[in-house]
Order: sequence, then C-alpha cells, then structure tokens
Amino acid sequence: MKAERPLNVVFFRTEAGNEPVREWLKSLPPAECKTIGVDILKVQFAWPLGKPLVDNLRHGVWEIRSRLDNRIARTLFAVVDEEIVLLHGFLKQTRKTPPAELELAKKRKNQYLQTHEKEHPSRE
Repeated sequence: MKAERPLNVVFFRTEAGNEPVREWLKSLPPAECKTIGVDILKVQFAWPLGKPLVDNLRHGVWEIRSRLDNRIARTLFAVVDEEIVLLHGFLKQTRKTPPAELELAKKRKNQYLQTHEKEHPSRE
C-alpha cells in the first residue's frame, strides 16, 4: 500500500551530533548529490518501492541504489514510524554490499531505535 503522503526524511545523528549521511552528501560533487537527493525524494513520495531503485538488505535496512555518471552510490535507510531514517551512505566498489557497510547501518539503526523509544514511548 502506497503512503498517502510523503514520509518524513531524517538523518541519523550520532551522540556527538554529527549527521554522517548529510556530511557524506556534502562531500560529493553537486551533480552527484542532486542525483542521490532526487532518488531519496522518489522513495519519500512513493514508498514502498522495490528494485531497481530500492532493495531490502534484511534486518530492517534498505538501500537506495543511485546511478551516478561513473560510479554507484548506496544510501542505507530504515523506516521507523513513517519516517525514512538515513543511516549510512557510500560509493559502491564491489558487486555485493560490503558486510562492514551493512553492519554500520544496522548499528546506527539500533542506536536510533533506542533513542527514538526514549523520546516516543509506546502508548498503550
């Protein structure tokens, strides 16, 4: 079922206040940053989506697959309470998503969920 309205997009924030995906995007050339941003917008407005743009990496982690001029970018995210949480971004060097990249995204997702639960306790 498609979302009736666009989902909010939030950047994962470390305890120190850094936003790794935002910093990664700012480090890219403007044209590449725009391409990735447009892909994130597509997911925001049309979630849920599948391949070729989005793939499920399991453990509640998804990837946005952005094709740049001469390389491939991946933005890993989770959906939590109708929000897209951008967890990790990287330029793909191998055919499969490297395990270390996925583990980092899973770790950040768990950190986000712990913080989110404290800020938004379940209402029973």
